[in-house]
Amino acid sequence: MGKTLITDFDGTITERDFFAVLAERYIPGDAPDYFAEWRAGRMSHFEAMAAYFAYAPDDEAQMDAVLADCGVDPGLKQAYEKLTAAGWEVLVVSAGSAWYIERLLGRAGVAPKVYANSGRLEKGRGLVIAKLPADSPFYSEDVGVDKSAVVQDALGRSEEVAFAGDGPPDVLPAMLVSAERRFARGYLAEELNRRDERYHGYRRWSEIAEVLL
Repeated sequence: MGKTLITDFDGTITERDFFAVLAERYIPGDAPDYFAEWRAGRMSHFEAMAAYFAYAPDDEAQMDAVLADCGVDPGLKQAYEKLTAAGWEVLVVSAGSAWYIERLLGRAGVAPKVYANSGRLEKGRGLVIAKLPADSPFYSEDVGVDKSAVVQDALGRSEEVAFAGDGPPDVLPAMLVSAERRFARGYLAEELNRRDERYHGYRRWSEIAEVLL
């Protein structure tokens, strides 16, 4: 039945979130706190991300400088190739945008399947994102991509399923897999600690491959 690793991207495969670098460079300090609006239930997570991404530069060269600061794990390609050679399917699932995820993965020399909000640069509008089609089994009204649905699909067809993440949207999907196949850092690790749930910690994504292999 195969084996599947479902992994977040920002802060998991990269050292820093695209959003964090974007905020540092382009989002003004007096910008509305859209994530606070999301936590208060006044807007969806997708709407908050879309509002922040509107601050992104619409010039690809400037965006390349943002991407360079995200810090993709230098061991990504070697670890990915070892995993796939050992029969692991790797799926990248993100509440961010495939626009920058696929660019960074491609530059690292890997091409896993990516489930993320699509995106395009538009003059004066920054990075404009769109959700998965509403008829997709992985569509989420709040986030755009339902990570838990991706995990549940994998559990139905794979003998082993692992999950790696770092943020609030990763808590529920992480709880769907066994503790031995759960990888966390950042917010996710703190929340799992609070719940007294076991997991493997990691500093770099490539360390996950070492455990799985």
